[in-house]
Amino acid sequence: MKTRILIAATATSALLAGGAAAATSAFATTDLNLRSGPGPQYEIIGVIDGSTETMVEGCLAEANWCQVTYDGQAGWASGEYLAHSLETPVPVYSPESQVEVSTVTYEEPGDNGGAAVGAIGGGAVAAAALGGPLAILGGMLIGGGVGAAVDVDETTVTYIRNNPVDPVYATGEVVVGAKLSDTAVVTPIPESEYGYVAVNNTTAVVDPATGEIVYIVR
Repeated sequence: MKTRILIAATATSALLAGGAAAATSAFATTDLNLRSGPGPQYEIIGVIDGSTETMVEGCLAEANWCQVTYDGQAGWASGEYLAHSLETPVPVYSPESQVEVSTVTYEEPGDNGGAAVGAIGGGAVAAAALGGPLAILGGMLIGGGVGAAVDVDETTVTYIRNNPVDPVYATGEVVVGAKLSDTAVVTPIPESEYGYVAVNNTTAVVDPATGEIVYIVR
């Protein structure tokens, strides 16, 4: 079944659809995380290079997450950063260009290895259910604009990797140009104007003055 859908900003529960459907071509407007499931709490299994084509198999009917195939690898990506065309980079969820795409659903694996027909929430709500030493941001990653990455030297990257911080979760995907909510705690980097945070399984360098993500540590 196909429908013209508007991808909303809030993820909801879903179950994986089994039927095959025609894929839709889209372009990543920035380097974009490829995740194992439809939400920022899922493991990063790859990265879609910015300005490159990927195939959208379908999107959740009520969430801004799409099932994609990139360079032969299947996964999930935030529809906020998947555009129909780089000439007019409008996200696939945008009401300005509601393209016909297939709708898909998602099945959360059960703890016993089987398929769990249970609901999962999106963003911070789902992250809280995972357990472990999680701190939940009160807000979300703000804005869909893509900013310019700064140059971060290897010494700084090594320091960040050698000094991990507690993970936090927020709704939204971690990309350069996104802004953290005011509740985010940014850890300073010695002899640098920037700080860093581990958010949504991604370590990001942040400008503390603006809360804007300026570099992704991969």
